[in-house]
Amino acid sequence: MSITGELLLGARSIRGTSGSFEASDPTTGNSMAPSFGGASIDQVDAACTLAAEAFDEFREVSLDHRAAFLEAIAENILAIGDDLILRCMAESGLPRPRLEGERGRTVGQLRMFAAVVRDGGFLDVRIDPAQPERSPLPRVDLRLRNIPIGPVAVFGASNFPLAFSVAGGDTASAFAAGCPVVAKAHPAHPGTSELIGRAIQAAVRSAGLPEGVFSLIGTSGIAEAQALVANPHIAAVGFTGSQMGGTALMKVAAERPRPIPVYAEMSSINPVILLPEALAARGSEIATSFVASLTLGAGQFCTNPGLVLAVEGQGLDQFVEAAASELRGAPAATMLTSGIHEAYGAGAALLADHPAVDTVARGLVGGINQGQAGLFVAKAADFLVHDALQAEIFGASALVVRCADEAELRRVLEHLEGQLTAAIHLDKDDTDFARRLLPILERRVGRILVNGFGTGVEVGHAMVHGGPFPATSDGRTTSVGSLAIRRFLRPVSYQDLPETLLPDALKWNNPLGVERLVDGKRETL
Repeated sequence: MSITGELLLGARSIRGTSGSFEASDPTTGNSMAPSFGGASIDQVDAACTLAAEAFDEFREVSLDHRAAFLEAIAENILAIGDDLILRCMAESGLPRPRLEGERGRTVGQLRMFAAVVRDGGFLDVRIDPAQPERSPLPRVDLRLRNIPIGPVAVFGASNFPLAFSVAGGDTASAFAAGCPVVAKAHPAHPGTSELIGRAIQAAVRSAGLPEGVFSLIGTSGIAEAQALVANPHIAAVGFTGSQMGGTALMKVAAERPRPIPVYAEMSSINPVILLPEALAARGSEIATSFVASLTLGAGQFCTNPGLVLAVEGQGLDQFVEAAASELRGAPAATMLTSGIHEAYGAGAALLADHPAVDTVARGLVGGINQGQAGLFVAKAADFLVHDALQAEIFGASALVVRCADEAELRRVLEHLEGQLTAAIHLDKDDTDFARRLLPILERRVGRILVNGFGTGVEVGHAMVHGGPFPATSDGRTTSVGSLAIRRFLRPVSYQDLPETLLPDALKWNNPLGVERLVDGKRETL
């Protein structure tokens, strides 16, 4: 499949008319052909208009039809073959095994949402039958279903060019809900995005769906991105990226005449809490696993363990010594873009130069766009008064915070902003200590794990990849797993509608065969 540098506006492929840009190989800094035309504001509007025109038809296609569409996208992505992997490697600097695994995850997400659609449970059908004889007042007939919210704007992420991008979890869950998608390709991997976009475009065509179900725009400009969020046809936004970028889009969305939700996954330092008995029993082993997680993928994961908390003592000293020894031999790794590399270097330098922070280890120095790992230490008393120490550094750097006692560790946890994950390392005799920490962690994070690290996010039905602000813009939601569909749905109640006007999901004979709550009781199928 060839890469043309064109936008995909519904069924058409056209050249963007607002400037041009090229992808860059982060391992060399060299630009790559072809040149991509940036979408103009008029072209952004055209994509959004097509999505609005497609919405009412797409949202009422049968569940099986919608599920088959998702499965067709998955098959089309696989059919691109090695061309997709090679282009993605060149644009991201990520290795083949990582990208082949990410392609599998992308396809798996699409197939999971196809199963969610066929099941129909996401409709949350509820029926309260009329009770005309009820005293003192009769009860009306009420029926409820979830409907899709409307066209969704999806912003591709830099660190997952497949699984969090054009056909990633935001797009898959929006399609599953019945929402058309206008996807904005990340400027770091426009060729990868076009290949995926054409796979989706072909699936729309083969499924016989209206062309506006999907469009792909590309731009390196801020004005066009803001215009996408501000467009009156867009009903919600999915975003993965920096806190600065996410909050900027949230501001645009909030200032619209009709404000819309922005589901943004942004900033997290993912605390790792090392409890005393676990440190005493296997501190060196934990240190080895910690450094492996910290340096995985150059630390460019939103769940990277950027903060370590523990009570002062010999066990913590041994952990820091072992982790420092491991990290000094860690090779520098290529980062996704020159901009990300520069930001990482600046963040690590600020931490190293902070008067309350000691640098205990740095990894090996690398070449172009390669990040040097870092391990730093501070006292809890200083962490509590210097908010800069809580800032995310997107890369392989972490801060160890030494706490005087359990009470101070608890104060540090209470001081933290919202997080995606928190990991507790414990042994049996740490159980009571961990139990006392759980209420704090439940208020601070979206996922709590034991004796592991947050890197590695399972795509399933019980996963939460979200958390209180600034981890995400809405801590009630997740961007990974089947619950992600809920972001793009809203409930509608129907009162006293005749059977002939009711949607199939709400008819008495249940033609869709979905689970329902009838008069407060769950039906069995």
